[in-house]
Parts: sequence; structure tokens; C-alpha cells
Amino acid sequence: MPDPRITKLAQVLVHYSLELKPGQQFQIRANPLADELTLRVYEEAVKVGAHTLITNTVPGMDEIFFKFASEQQLEYVSPLRKLITETFDASLSIGAEYNTRELSGVDPARLARVRKAGAPLSRLFMERAARKELRWCYTEFPTQASAQEADFSLRDYQDFVYEAGMLHLDDPVVFWRAEGEKQQKLITWLKGRDQATFKGSNIDLTLSIKDRVFIEADGKYNFPDGEIFTGPQEDSANGWVRFKYPAIYDGQEVCDIELWFENGKVVKEQASKNQALLTTLLNTDPGARYLGEWGIGTNYGIQKFTKNMLFDEKIGGTIHFAVGAAYPETGSKNDSGLHWDMLCDMNDAQISVDGELFYQNGHPVI
Repeated sequence: MPDPRITKLAQVLVHYSLELKPGQQFQIRANPLADELTLRVYEEAVKVGAHTLITNTVPGMDEIFFKFASEQQLEYVSPLRKLITETFDASLSIGAEYNTRELSGVDPARLARVRKAGAPLSRLFMERAARKELRWCYTEFPTQASAQEADFSLRDYQDFVYEAGMLHLDDPVVFWRAEGEKQQKLITWLKGRDQATFKGSNIDLTLSIKDRVFIEADGKYNFPDGEIFTGPQEDSANGWVRFKYPAIYDGQEVCDIELWFENGKVVKEQASKNQALLTTLLNTDPGARYLGEWGIGTNYGIQKFTKNMLFDEKIGGTIHFAVGAAYPETGSKNDSGLHWDMLCDMNDAQISVDGELFYQNGHPVI
């Protein structure tokens, strides 16, 4: 018997997150492990009247590509991907892992090369999204591999995923709209301010948010959601931060990352595991050593670290920084083929903005 929460998720994604309209061109990116959700989304999209393209990957193909592709193939950008990026109205990506460590044996330089080649299209994607020409959303379909990664049984992980999206409620949209209103209160307080100062056992950092816009994350870009985020002034970060939680990139785990910033740039990096991957990705291009995002987790219903940033960056009591590409709607100009989120525990830290206490021990205090 189909899980009714999957049908409800499809309805929320199509009608609330993406606000799909008749006649729009819509892409669903997934793989066969997510077929149950893909078909439910496709059904809702057809009922709406959208023109829907499903692009399905095959489990194992990324490993084959990164191990055996020539330099020319690594730098090739598909004209189909270009056409979709330039012309489609909406895009949904469904994560469904069959092996979370598929790319653990891949040379980091090859990963960075592909990201650099795709940077212009990634930038166009973000620019169109900022102009409201393109709506996008990312969600997760629970699989055995993801459950194992998060130290859950599959059944418990399914409950975790769907409850994080409030799909156990009669009308999840009511919750997410209310969450957006709460986030707007924080955004209103931060509007027009400048200097943010972070102090704690894992952070000693300052940066500027002058003339930058905070964006609410209430189920429109990610589902589930729960954060506010902006792009710091590119040359403003100074100090040090340690990311106690492992950072995952294409299935490769980098542990105990520490970054030192001077005038916005990462001038020194350190990790206890996969140091070479960290350095290689930071050298993807000039923008990769600058911050593209500062986010604050506001979802206090998510408290377990799962090694899946869709959920982890939303954890109440954490903040995250992303090195590399920024979201243009925040006002940031940082450009890169990399966008890599890293999670910082703030349960014994504080954030002051223009000298006023904003956040302490994992909670906003304003």
C-alpha cells in the first residue's frame, strides 16, 4: 500500500514549494530509487497542466564518469543542460542515495574540474532564480543507504524525513507559512545592520552584512526547510571557525575543518581527515576561498545530525557557512563553481550585530 505521506509530499512540492502553473516547463531530476515520489510529483504536475521532463540518472554512473572520463569529457557541458537552465520555469531535484560513499575513491581534482566547467551555468541558474524566472526545490526520498548513514533503521528514517517536513500534519502548508512569519521577524531585525561578531568555543569571527538581504527558507527552496540566510560582504570575514560536524562533499567526508579568514579570504585551512580534498576544492577557482552564504538554522524539530545537509543545516542551535557561489538575491556577488555548506555548533556561542546581542547558546534572543 502506498505511503500516504509520499502523496502529500508531492502535493506540497508542486502546489506550495514550486507553485507550478499550466503551460510551464518543469524538470524532475531523480533516479529510479525515488520512482514512487517521482511518479506522484509527475502526476500532480500533469494535473496542473505543466510540460514535465523527467531526467533519471542510473545508480553507479557518477563513479564511472569520474574514474574514466577524459579531460575533455570532464570539461564538457551538455547543451541539453544549457537549454533547460536557460528556458525552463521550474526544477525539482530528488535525492535518493544508493551508496553515500560512491565517489570516495575519486581524485578531488577531477571533482573540482567538473564544478569549474559548470560554473557559468550554475551562475545562470542562480541569476534566473533570483529574478523569479525559475523556481527550484530540493527534497529527499528516504533510502536504505541514507538511513544507514544517519544511524537509523529505514522505517525510523522515513518517519524522521516526513516528520521533518511536517507531513504527519493534516495541512503541512499551514505550518510552513507560520514558520516563514517567524523567520521574517528575525529578518526584519537584521535589516539595515552591518557588523556581525561571533564568539564561542568553535568560532571567533567578524563579518559584514551591510546592504545584504536575508532570505526566509520556509519550504520553497528546500523541503523540509528551516533557516534564514544571506551572503556576507565578500571582503569582510576575519577570524577563525571550526566545524565540529563532518562536512560531506560528493560522498567524501572531511572532518574537523578549521578555516582562517583575512579580508574575506580563506588564507589557511586544516582538517583531520581528507585535508587534500578540502584544499583542492578551495582552489577550484578564485571565488571558492570566499564566503557565499551565512545561514542560521531555525528548525528546532531537527536535532539529530544525519550527514545530509538538507536536514543538518536546518538544525536549531547551528549556523552554517558556505564557501563559494552566493545566491544573487542576497546581494552577494561572489562567483564560483563551488558551493559547499559547513555546519558550526553554536550551543555555547553568541552572535552580536552592531554591538547588540542577537543570538546566544543556540537561540535568537531578540
